[in-house]
Amino acid sequence: MIVSLASPREVLWGQLLALRPEGVTLRGIPLDAFEDFIRQILHPSANPVNMTTAFYPMHRVERIACDEACAGIPSLADRFQEEVGSSIEDYLRTTK
Repeated sequence: MIVSLASPREVLWGQLLALRPEGVTLRGIPLDAFEDFIRQILHPSANPVNMTTAFYPMHRVERIACDEACAGIPSLADRFQEEVGSSIEDYLRTTK
């Protein structure tokens, strides 16, 4: 899922854990850290980029979008699987 937030402006990518009237719980990373996240998985370093689990109140949520391929452009999950060699779901299951 891709979640866009306001005040402050953030765009996050990850696994939607809960969607409730009061807000959303997401295990994810800032979208602008996606490339660093993949690079860190492929080449572990001393300063890893990790997915975090956080609750965001609904008044901050502007949009929630599915991470889907469109017009030949792969989804972020597709790119993750192509570069890392496993699905994001499998990766998250093994890193809890």
